[in-house]
Amino acid sequence: MKNSKEFTDIRHILLVQTAFLGDTILVTPLIRGVRQIFPTAKIDILVIPQTAGVLKGNPHLNRILLFDKRNKKLSAFFKTLNEIKAVPYDLAISPHSSFTTGLLLFLAGIPQRIGFDRHPIRYFLSKRIPLPSSGHTIEKNLALLQPFAHQPFSMQTEVFPSSKDRYLAADLLKRFDSSRPVIAIAPGSVWPTKRWSKSYYAELVKELQQTFSLVFIGSQDERSLCEEIMDLAGAREALNLAGELSLLQSAAVIAQCDLMICNDSGALHLANAVQTDVFAFFGPTVKEFGFYPFRTHDFVFEVPDLYCRPCGKHGGRTCPEGHFRCMRDIKPAEVIRKVKEKFKAEKTGLGK
Repeated sequence: MKNSKEFTDIRHILLVQTAFLGDTILVTPLIRGVRQIFPTAKIDILVIPQTAGVLKGNPHLNRILLFDKRNKKLSAFFKTLNEIKAVPYDLAISPHSSFTTGLLLFLAGIPQRIGFDRHPIRYFLSKRIPLPSSGHTIEKNLALLQPFAHQPFSMQTEVFPSSKDRYLAADLLKRFDSSRPVIAIAPGSVWPTKRWSKSYYAELVKELQQTFSLVFIGSQDERSLCEEIMDLAGAREALNLAGELSLLQSAAVIAQCDLMICNDSGALHLANAVQTDVFAFFGPTVKEFGFYPFRTHDFVFEVPDLYCRPCGKHGGRTCPEGHFRCMRDIKPAEVIRKVKEKFKAEKTGLGK
């Protein structure tokens, strides 16, 4: 592995990803790749406070910097700028392509600034990398390593729950019958149109609870949604952990589950990172955007060839067409059948 001459004396590196939780998890293979290339460098990352917890304990990072851009963005910008300028960074690598990110790195005076050749960050970069036109977002992120090394890097995402997190997870799940598989369910999403319907989730839960132990995962804002689904389904034995756990505690719980069922959301990426199989609902979004679950036994439920898909990269508040067919046409019976097929195959040795 040889670095080009312009990158031979790299001691301090800053990575930047100030987008959503899923984006932060998807950057972990890039973090690991940078550490492989620069084993003795100090590697820091700039993220938002809402996602920082998922990187706690990452052994490839020296420090996690916070940019609180959702709260008084201008003052947060200058606070973060001063914090970056206080470190003699030789190199910045940014999968995030916003104007704000580009301006931060430029004003901080970091001599080598690498990102994608896309608007608007391209004007602030010292080296622009062509954005791959297809492939998973992980693969696109890893393309940022092209100036340093031409070799394959693992796509596997990773998070690092502590031993205390893992003990808590085991303690929470010990209430379940050990002979029954455990399924995690995460029905929430920041974007309403990314949510499979509450009534469909309830129908699914009502059927699954007969064979499986069920645990609900989500944020505090999603706790009431989980409770409503449990009430509709009569799921008295299900465990609702939404809003009760940190990101890494949630990851530790998901790691002990046999399957995650969720929307196109951060829960999907947490499950991939702890190598728990994922069944996900993609409505307004499509796999071609690059944020799909990528492991062998993962599965995406979607309505193919629907004329209005996709309607946006992040979904929206309401369906632009008024019919919401992209989610309504994914029926609970289809999901129930797929779940049963999965566990039947595993029991007979044909699956995972």
